[in-house]
Amino acid sequence: MAQFDKETFETVRRLQRVRLKLLLSQPFYAQLLMHMKFALDYRTETAYTDGERIAFNPAFLSLLTDRNLQFVLMHEIMHVALGHVWREHEDWNHLKANMAADIVVNSNILKSVDGDISFITIAGDGPAMHTVPGGTEGYLYSYEEVYHLLPDQPVESLKGAGNRRLIQGPENSGFDDHTFWPQTDLDNEQMQVWLGRMIDATEVIKSMRRFSSKGGSGRGLLPLGVERLIEQYTRPQIDWRMMLNDFIQQEINDYSFTPPDRRYGESEFFLPDFNETIDRVDNILFEIDTSGSVGDREIVQAFSEIRGAIDQFGGRLKGWLGFFDARAYQPEPFESIEDLAAIRPRGGGGTDFKCVFRRVRESMKDNPPASIIILTDGFAPFPKENEAMGIPVLWLINNESITAPWGKVARIKPDGKEKT
Repeated sequence: MAQFDKETFETVRRLQRVRLKLLLSQPFYAQLLMHMKFALDYRTETAYTDGERIAFNPAFLSLLTDRNLQFVLMHEIMHVALGHVWREHEDWNHLKANMAADIVVNSNILKSVDGDISFITIAGDGPAMHTVPGGTEGYLYSYEEVYHLLPDQPVESLKGAGNRRLIQGPENSGFDDHTFWPQTDLDNEQMQVWLGRMIDATEVIKSMRRFSSKGGSGRGLLPLGVERLIEQYTRPQIDWRMMLNDFIQQEINDYSFTPPDRRYGESEFFLPDFNETIDRVDNILFEIDTSGSVGDREIVQAFSEIRGAIDQFGGRLKGWLGFFDARAYQPEPFESIEDLAAIRPRGGGGTDFKCVFRRVRESMKDNPPASIIILTDGFAPFPKENEAMGIPVLWLINNESITAPWGKVARIKPDGKEKT
């Protein structure tokens, strides 16, 4: 069993105590901090996060007041929550990108503390960076938007009110050491994990507010950047109730001739019943294209659409979720958003649509899907229609340039802003 000296023990207790204080004043940040480990690390001069832990140089930590420490903890966890640690852009200027990330984070924190500039001020450094050129608050923008608002040589243009502490080293802005970030492209699995944690934290806050004297939804306690991220990755573009109602009525049930419209019960003809909407949808196979031409954001967006379908049907949709590239991986069953969250993407090679139908033919012949919905960019040769074996297919394509030669086609915009 590891033995800690008294100084280390007291440091750990202090970090836990400050996190507990945040639970009372900033519950959203505190809930997320519960998922992080704390560490002491002499390799950094200040503090950093690598997406799994928050580490401090002991000398730097000793200089921070408890209020300063609250700010630093909130700063680090926001980088993780907003995915900055994984959102590497190879062609970006690192210093400029680090400044953009810090401006977004600090401005969101400033908004969370009702504009109290002293909260984001560390003695000797002045207020942390929180505005873009022109003085507008960074919380109004995304990380990428702030990056493009900054000039290529940002230091001189950012000097002035609101941005005192500009640079610590060639890779860092402010007190935060970004050199320990994984420096990889957007990690879909990590983002899905943290998205789930943010949604859970939001629900906890809502519960706290319901039982408090103030009441309210708790939504206003969320940083604006987090609200935008949750909205971006959880709100589907498709009205799935309408989409599946039309698709299933027309393609699967042949206008739902069973049961017939009771108004014509004495007629010698069976007439379709257009009065009933679908209440439950079973045995839908969703297949997500995870080939090399599909980026992580598109995969996250595909997850959001399926999550939206489950949510819109209020738990009355079930089926399977599979992934494919040049091969189709074994689909996994789901009946809830919780089931969906446990499923991890697989793939990354070339694209072959035929493998989806081959997998159905070989592995699902005893319980075939009622329909197949394929979320893809469409950049591969389409198979012949007979490959589907009569199973209705909906192609959900994330661009305007590709159209499937058969089946139904719907589109989602890759930027998430509109649909056709």
